[in-house]
Amino acid sequence: MLRYLSIQHLAVIERLEIEFDAGFTVLTGETGAGKSILVEAVGLLLGARASSDLVRTGEQLATIQAIFDTGREEVIVRRELTAQGRSHAFVNGALATSGALRDLASRLLEIHGQHEHQGLLAADSHLDLLDGFADLQQARDEVAALHQRVTALRAERDTLRLDERQTLARLDLLTFQRDEIEKAGLRAGEDDALEAERLVLANAEKLQRLSAEAYELLYERDEAVLSALNAVWKRVADLASVDVRAQPYLESRALVASQLEDLAFFLRDYAGHIDTSPRRLQDVDDRLGLLDRLKRKYGPGLADVIAHAQTCRHDLLALQSSDERAGEVATLLHAAEGEYRRHAERLSEARRAAAGRFARELVSALGDLAMGRTRFEVRVEALAPDAWGSRGLDQVEFFVSPNPGEDLRPLTRIVSGGELSRLMLAIKTLTSRAGKGATLIFDEVDAGIGGHTADVVGRRLQALAADAQVLCITHLPQIAAAADQHYRIAKSVRGQRTVTSVERLDAEGRRQELARMIAGQTVTDRVLASAGDLLAERQRAKGESKPKGESESRKAKGRR
Repeated sequence: MLRYLSIQHLAVIERLEIEFDAGFTVLTGETGAGKSILVEAVGLLLGARASSDLVRTGEQLATIQAIFDTGREEVIVRRELTAQGRSHAFVNGALATSGALRDLASRLLEIHGQHEHQGLLAADSHLDLLDGFADLQQARDEVAALHQRVTALRAERDTLRLDERQTLARLDLLTFQRDEIEKAGLRAGEDDALEAERLVLANAEKLQRLSAEAYELLYERDEAVLSALNAVWKRVADLASVDVRAQPYLESRALVASQLEDLAFFLRDYAGHIDTSPRRLQDVDDRLGLLDRLKRKYGPGLADVIAHAQTCRHDLLALQSSDERAGEVATLLHAAEGEYRRHAERLSEARRAAAGRFARELVSALGDLAMGRTRFEVRVEALAPDAWGSRGLDQVEFFVSPNPGEDLRPLTRIVSGGELSRLMLAIKTLTSRAGKGATLIFDEVDAGIGGHTADVVGRRLQALAADAQVLCITHLPQIAAAADQHYRIAKSVRGQRTVTSVERLDAEGRRQELARMIAGQTVTDRVLASAGDLLAERQRAKGESKPKGESESRKAKGRR
């Protein structure tokens, strides 16, 4: 159950805190006071899509935090929205994804919005409601997964059924491209190596001259470097005999001499290894030209050309074996279609078995909502094979007769607004997937009803609160009087800023608020007396001497 809710800088709310108890709680207040924003905040807290527009004007961060009591532990959930559109969620202090929040929500809480009953007017929603009542989600997931596999195999089958001429043309093209690349005998990095060789060949005469001159200066002349070094080393030896700081240089004499001799031998042999023939340069140019053409066609790089050849070989094998694969796919598809149909038929049987039970329990629930003479029927009809899908083989539609003597007709065409609200409430009490002790939030589900019907809706919500915490936003005094706890939400202007206050009402506060709900702003003694009588009658109906929590009055205020 929801124990505590804190909201800061969300939409028109600056700061608001509420502590909740078990049982049936109502929240009332003038239109626009911010009641429905509380519901939206809880939805955001448990995974609903967030928007930067929800952050209060002038603020950079909106924060929503709640404490849930699961009976075994407390779960603290927090969500932060930034003015830049980013969102972060935390469960017990650890980062959590929106998916994790939605999974948590499915176990802790359900929200039924003020316009949700309009969804009953879409016949397509009836199948989901029946499946929710019969707890068929796992079976539906299995059918959906099998349908996805059937769809994928059908797509592959259709791809394999290419026009024969297209297949032959594709084979010819792939064969030509493969052969063209393979004939070139490409080697990875070959183009870079040839570019380097071409640079040497194009400068062969210059390289020969430079190497010969360097060799001569280093080794062959009378004043060659190696010869001159002997005189240098003699002087360094004399220097080291006087100053030991020159000794390390003298010790490197053998290494320097060896390196210079190696250089001399390299320069001597270098020119002889340069190919100066015009034919070799032409061969390199021709090879580079071939590589450039292949890179332009299949590149951009030589590695891409080599990879394209491998792709051609792979695609050729696939096309050449397409007949064999087509046979495999046909076999797999036949098996997948059979498995899908078997699971879908079992799902259909479960739906048909649940339909009668759903109708009977719904009629019983409607009896508690002053619709005791209603007839209701769930019709499960088979779809045409070409309409089978991820939800199975069926279409489901609710038929209803609210008044004696009238034929059953589609719910989408027959019920009034008040009847629709009560139907929705009855269905939700049957299909709720939240566990015992979880929280159910009803946002103005009393739309379109009043009088005696409001009385029975209040009693129904009161009864529902025996197994779950029920929070209800309402404008009807008959429903508010049935609650265990009552909060009033109001707004005012202080210092040119709108302020939202939330007050938990005691007995007198409830009487005053019920009087306002009955008569509006003009509250007379007679209206106050009527409000007191209404409250007392509701509490007597519960067998209580006073509403829960009236021993104290707590206020939690914030600015909006």
